[in-house]
Amino acid sequence: MTVRIADRTASRGVLFVHSAPSALCPHIEWAVGGVLGVPTNPTWTPQPAQSGTYRAELSWSGLVGSAAAIASALRGWNHLRFEVTEEPTASTEGARYSFTPDLGLFHAVVGMHGDIMIPEDRLKAAVVKSALGDTTINVEIDKLLGKPWDDELETFRHAGEGAPVRWLHQVV
Repeated sequence: MTVRIADRTASRGVLFVHSAPSALCPHIEWAVGGVLGVPTNPTWTPQPAQSGTYRAELSWSGLVGSAAAIASALRGWNHLRFEVTEEPTASTEGARYSFTPDLGLFHAVVGMHGDIMIPEDRLKAAVVKSALGDTTINVEIDKLLGKPWDDELETFRHAGEGAPVRWLHQVV
């Protein structure tokens, strides 16, 4: 009997480390390298938006789900701000993860045209919360779209414009 192992689909994405204290930088490299199966050696540059921190960008290719694994590996570290994206493939949706120390982790499913795809049950929950008077529908929709994370990270994104990017490829 022959057992066929399902083909593993490859994807690619980008890790944006918006700010990290210098002591965390080698740990970030180790964690991301562990997920992708290759050593990482990003170019760390000072983050002008927050004194004493550094930033880096890594473009990666690997198995579908690598963005989730990277986000999981990095999410518990204080004083770290990052985003990791994964492009959709022919058989999977894409993903976006954003993390800030104050807000924690945000996750969104991204469709093939780059739109955030919000599941029906999350929309219904937002409507119920606003109907109960706990919040407004606009605030809840902003949360579903990741606006609080975007607002907090925007300063760090602009401070990194023009920074070098390094491509990483997962060993499969």
